[in-house]
Amino acid sequence: MAKSFYHFLMKYRNIEPKEEIEFFANHAYDDHSFPKLAEEYHEISSYLEMNVDYISSMKVFDEAWELYLLEES
Repeated sequence: MAKSFYHFLMKYRNIEPKEEIEFFANHAYDDHSFPKLAEEYHEISSYLEMNVDYISSMKVFDEAWELYLLEES
């Protein structure tokens, strides 16, 4: 069974974030409504587009998603 995107993203949490993916991971961790079990791109991207303002650009999500796919393949 593949791990969820959220679980993958948590490895990028950082006390002092310097990269956009680290900021994203920190905010996703604090977002209690984040779809933590989701493994589908459209479910997560729709949630981010409609519900959050902590991600500077969907480009950050797309880059994180590509890393997720590489790790899960």
